[in-house]
Amino acid sequence: MLVRDRLTWLTYAQLAAWAYFLYGFSPVVPLLRDEQHTSRAVASLHGVAFALGGLISGALLPPLVRRFGRAAVIWGGLLGVCVSAAGLLLSHALPATLSWAALASTAGGLVVNGVTAALADHHGPGGPAAISEANAGAAAIGVVAPLIVGSSVAAGLGWRPGIAAVVAVVVAIAAFALLTRVRLPAVQLQDSPATGRLPGRFWLVWASLLATGSVEVCLNLWVADVLRTHAHVSPAGATAAVSTLLGGMFVGRLVGSRLVARLPGAAVMLGALALSAVGFAIFWPATAPWLALTGLVVTGLGIALLYPLGMALAVQHSGGQPDLAASRTSYAVGVSFGVAPFALGSVADRVGPHLAFLLVPAFLAMSALAIVTLRNRVAAAQPALAPTLD
Repeated sequence: MLVRDRLTWLTYAQLAAWAYFLYGFSPVVPLLRDEQHTSRAVASLHGVAFALGGLISGALLPPLVRRFGRAAVIWGGLLGVCVSAAGLLLSHALPATLSWAALASTAGGLVVNGVTAALADHHGPGGPAAISEANAGAAAIGVVAPLIVGSSVAAGLGWRPGIAAVVAVVVAIAAFALLTRVRLPAVQLQDSPATGRLPGRFWLVWASLLATGSVEVCLNLWVADVLRTHAHVSPAGATAAVSTLLGGMFVGRLVGSRLVARLPGAAVMLGALALSAVGFAIFWPATAPWLALTGLVVTGLGIALLYPLGMALAVQHSGGQPDLAASRTSYAVGVSFGVAPFALGSVADRVGPHLAFLLVPAFLAMSALAIVTLRNRVAAAQPALAPTLD
């Protein structure tokens, strides 16, 4: 049973602040391509910058937690996100926007992985439900972010003021923490080793996260472009329409937090992958905006649980090393952020974004294969454990 306290709500809010930046910036990439007069492949370098930041944060997290503690690392990450937002507000050249994207991803990775490990430790058996619920809140904020950015674009202000609003969000969260005097507990050194060996099952989850991360980043970065070129939605409307995907993710994570508390994680993951495929099958061929948006909602319902449940499974199969597992998953997410959007952008420059989007179901199939293998290994190991349980 999940019992929420002030610490729970604080970590939820911290994750939501990063989500505002992430989901607000993702649909901006096509606008940056227009602004900077680059190809889709070059614009997708912002995804590579996010990947680089994810890899850096994964390497930094264990030693930083050991040295400063989770609380300082998470707050430091939020500060880095604010600095990045301010930098983007003042920057227009490609090298500058790439640099700020990399810094934001590094800082955001510290927030995400710190919060995930904190919730897993704080809630024990209720950790997977708490992680899913935290990501539901993040998706709810993510619904708002593209709408604010899209409204800013429609008003002629550009996208930057909408992104910079994250600073106000972080200030409000810090004020809440100060007023309520809630703090993350200290972490024992053995709970966050800088090095260690993770079980083979963890690496199956890692492979699944690599694939599902590729799905999510491709959708967030390029779905607005497909809406513009295939469903004939205006640039401002396509940017704001990403909220339909995130709306589906919010509902999916809210409902999913109940499912993961009652059903095996692998079974829920496979169901989510199947629903994602159904939603994509509706979205991809649609030329009418309403049908394309309907497909995005269904897709959002499916992909909602892929990341939070993948993170929960990674911690579950980490052999009691939550911080190390969280840091290593950053590499999976980082690689997916770098390789997938660049591959999709490169293909899109040759055949168009619509055909290039067929990479998405391929990534879904890759994740399903990894989870089926994990489930089979767990099932095979259970009979061997049975005599010790009698």
